[in-house]
Amino acid sequence: MERTIIHVMRHGEVDNPKGVLYGRLPGFGLTELGHSMAARAAQYLVDSGADITSVISSPLLRAQLTAAPTAAAYGLTLQSDPRLIESDNVFEGMPVNSNRAMLANPKYYKYYRNPLRPSWGEPYRDVASRMSAALSSALRQARGHEALVVSHQNPIVTLTRFVNGQPLAHAPKSRHCALASITSFIFSGATLVGTSYAEPAADLVAIAKDMTPGDSQAGLRR
Repeated sequence: MERTIIHVMRHGEVDNPKGVLYGRLPGFGLTELGHSMAARAAQYLVDSGADITSVISSPLLRAQLTAAPTAAAYGLTLQSDPRLIESDNVFEGMPVNSNRAMLANPKYYKYYRNPLRPSWGEPYRDVASRMSAALSSALRQARGHEALVVSHQNPIVTLTRFVNGQPLAHAPKSRHCALASITSFIFSGATLVGTSYAEPAADLVAIAKDMTPGDSQAGLRR
């Protein structure tokens, strides 16, 4: 049975000096460190002998910039899939990371009523559905080879939990999806037979100032 691997990568460090929740907002590119993370991931794939035949990205700038070095390394045209976009969130555009206390304002309590959905943003089941569809599309394209797919932390974690049969609802601080990390989905034919996780830029993550909670070594922008 033919073997196909879809590598799902989180984007590199984002240029976000005000610490806002950038979500789906346009125009948020990478820091210099973020570009280095993207280059490191591309070199990791080349050095590991990955047979990349497709590079597909979220339409957001930070993801496109992260995918670009791998597309260039393999001489491929970068594709865009809107299903890989960041999860929607009612706090988008707000400086929640530089001022966490604002989340305790009673006017926001209505958004916390159902963390299992979650009530502050796009339902986990919807995220899992669109990410699964994007993964299936990449599988069809890369059948018998490998593909790189670049997305965002919550969608990647939700997809991983879905394929592993875990509850979709989770605490953001538990997310095992560092900047520029690669979660690989291994298929035999159309059947998922395994997953793996790698951090090609772990040393760079350790000096990054990340926007999003998780279990990596990156700090939180204050």
